[in-house]
Formats: sequence, structure tokens, C-alpha cells
Amino acid sequence: MPLNFSSGRKPLTTFSLASLTDIVLLLLIFFLLTSSFVTQRGLRVELPDTASATPLEARYVSVSILPDGRLFVDETETSADSLTATLESLRGERDAVAVYADREALVGMLAAVAGAAAELDMRVSVATDPGAGN
Repeated sequence: MPLNFSSGRKPLTTFSLASLTDIVLLLLIFFLLTSSFVTQRGLRVELPDTASATPLEARYVSVSILPDGRLFVDETETSADSLTATLESLRGERDAVAVYADREALVGMLAAVAGAAAELDMRVSVATDPGAGN
């Protein structure tokens, strides 16, 4: 006597995309939340490495010091003599200066930027790359 193992039900012929849509949306949210939102800057400056670095606030005046001594305030080239006036004109509501000094830049230029910021009662933060602190 043969045994009948069939259930008598028809096989499922439809496919629901609801679970696939849920998975895609969850992956989208995951990647949006875990991606780092880094501000891309127009000038290429090789920052020095440090063992620990703190992120800069969103409201700051950006000052870049290139290895050849040129200064850029918010990507506008300026001279060391007119640095205080340029910072004052671009300051607005911002109360901090973020200095992006190339590792080959002179310390005197960094001191000039810090002095100009001190004249305007602005805080100074030096941008670094977090790393081993070579």
C-alpha cells in the first residue's frame, strides 16, 4: 500500500515585495546614519597627525596656511597684513577660527593667525588628522 504524502494544497504562486522593500529601506537608513558627513574643502593641505583630535564646531572661520606661506580665509586669498581686516569682514556670527596649516608651513604664520584671532576675541582651533601622532 503506497503512502500519500501530498497535502492537497496548491503551491504558492505569488510573491510579496513588502518584506524586500522593508529590507531595502532598512539598509538605506543604516548607510545614511553610519556614513560620515565630511565637508570637502577646495584647498589641498596636508594636516599634521596627532594621537587624538577633537572635531571642530560647525560655525568657524576657516584659515588655510599653505607651505609657501600663502593665507586663505574661507578660500579667499589674503595677505598677513590684511588678515585681521579680512577675518573681521567675514566673521559674521562666527566666534572661532579653524586653522588648516600644512605640516610644512611656518610656525610664524600660525602665530600671526592666532594673533589676528585674539585681536577679535575669537577662539583658535588647529585642524589635525587623527592618527598615530608621527
